[in-house]
Amino acid sequence: MPIYEYKCTECQHRLEKLQKMSDDPLKDCPECGQLALTKLVSASSFKLKGTGWYETDFKNNKKTESSTSGQSASKDSKAAAKPDTKAKATSE
Repeated sequence: MPIYEYKCTECQHRLEKLQKMSDDPLKDCPECGQLALTKLVSASSFKLKGTGWYETDFKNNKKTESSTSGQSASKDSKAAAKPDTKAKATSE
Protein backbone atom coordinates (compact mmCIF):
# COMPACT_ATOMS: atom_id res chain seq x y z
CA MET A 1 0.00 0.00 0.00
CA PRO A 2 1.32 3.46 -0.80
CA ILE A 3 2.10 6.03 1.86
CA TYR A 4 0.72 9.45 0.91
CA GLU A 5 1.90 12.81 2.23
CA TYR A 6 -0.57 15.58 3.07
CA LYS A 7 -0.24 19.23 4.07
CA CYS A 8 -2.84 21.51 5.63
CA THR A 9 -3.16 24.84 3.81
CA GLU A 10 -4.46 26.53 7.00
CA CYS A 11 -2.03 25.49 9.74
CA GLN A 12 0.82 24.01 7.56
CA HIS A 13 0.61 20.69 9.45
CA ARG A 14 2.14 17.78 7.50
CA LEU A 15 1.32 14.10 7.84
CA GLU A 16 1.78 10.77 6.12
CA LYS A 17 -1.01 8.25 5.73
CA LEU A 18 -0.91 4.61 4.64
CA GLN A 19 -3.86 4.24 2.24
CA LYS A 20 -5.11 2.04 -0.54
CA MET A 21 -4.86 3.56 -4.00
CA SER A 22 -8.65 3.38 -4.27
CA ASP A 23 -9.22 5.34 -1.01
CA ASP A 24 -10.48 8.91 -1.26
CA PRO A 25 -7.94 11.62 -0.35
CA LEU A 26 -8.06 12.96 3.19
CA LYS A 27 -9.63 16.41 3.69
CA ASP A 28 -9.88 16.91 7.49
CA CYS A 29 -6.73 18.18 9.18
CA PRO A 30 -6.17 16.30 12.45
CA GLU A 31 -4.36 19.32 13.92
CA CYS A 32 -6.75 22.23 13.29
CA GLY A 33 -9.90 20.39 12.16
CA GLN A 34 -10.30 22.40 8.92
CA LEU A 35 -11.15 20.86 5.54
CA ALA A 36 -7.83 22.07 4.17
CA LEU A 37 -5.62 19.01 3.55
CA THR A 38 -4.03 18.68 0.14
CA LYS A 39 -2.16 15.65 -1.15
CA LEU A 40 1.46 16.48 -1.92
CA VAL A 41 3.46 15.16 -4.84
CA SER A 42 6.46 13.50 -3.25
CA ALA A 43 8.70 10.50 -3.62
CA SER A 44 6.47 7.49 -3.42
CA SER A 45 6.97 4.89 -0.76
CA PHE A 46 5.19 1.69 0.11
CA LYS A 47 5.22 -1.04 2.69
CA LEU A 48 5.59 -4.74 1.92
CA LYS A 49 3.68 -6.73 4.51
CA GLY A 50 3.63 -10.44 5.07
CA THR A 51 6.03 -13.25 4.34
CA GLY A 52 7.44 -14.42 1.06
CA TRP A 53 8.82 -11.34 -0.68
CA TYR A 54 11.58 -13.26 -2.40
CA GLU A 55 12.63 -13.55 -6.03
CA THR A 56 12.01 -17.30 -6.00
CA ASP A 57 8.34 -16.89 -5.04
CA PHE A 58 7.40 -15.71 -8.51
CA LYS A 59 9.28 -18.24 -10.62
CA ASN A 60 7.48 -21.21 -12.03
CA ASN A 61 8.73 -24.74 -11.35
CA LYS A 62 9.76 -25.51 -14.94
CA LYS A 63 12.40 -22.78 -14.96
CA THR A 64 13.71 -23.80 -11.55
CA GLU A 65 14.04 -27.47 -12.53
CA SER A 66 15.85 -26.71 -15.79
CA SER A 67 18.25 -24.26 -14.15
CA THR A 68 18.95 -26.76 -11.34
CA SER A 69 19.69 -29.62 -13.73
CA GLY A 70 21.86 -27.31 -15.85
CA GLN A 71 23.90 -26.34 -12.82
CA SER A 72 24.49 -29.94 -11.76
CA ALA A 73 25.50 -30.88 -15.31
CA SER A 74 28.03 -28.05 -15.45
CA LYS A 75 29.44 -29.08 -12.03
CA ASP A 76 29.86 -32.67 -13.27
CA SER A 77 31.69 -31.50 -16.39
CA LYS A 78 33.99 -29.27 -14.32
CA ALA A 79 34.77 -32.17 -11.96
CA ALA A 80 35.58 -34.43 -14.92
CA ALA A 81 37.86 -31.79 -16.44
CA LYS A 82 40.02 -31.46 -13.28
CA PRO A 83 43.02 -33.77 -13.10
CA ASP A 84 43.08 -36.18 -10.19
CA THR A 85 46.01 -34.81 -8.17
CA LYS A 86 45.50 -37.22 -5.26
CA ALA A 87 45.94 -40.24 -7.48
CA LYS A 88 49.23 -38.87 -8.86
CA ALA A 89 50.57 -38.07 -5.40
CA THR A 90 49.92 -41.58 -4.06
CA SER A 91 51.28 -43.39 -7.14
CA GLU A 92 54.67 -41.65 -7.10
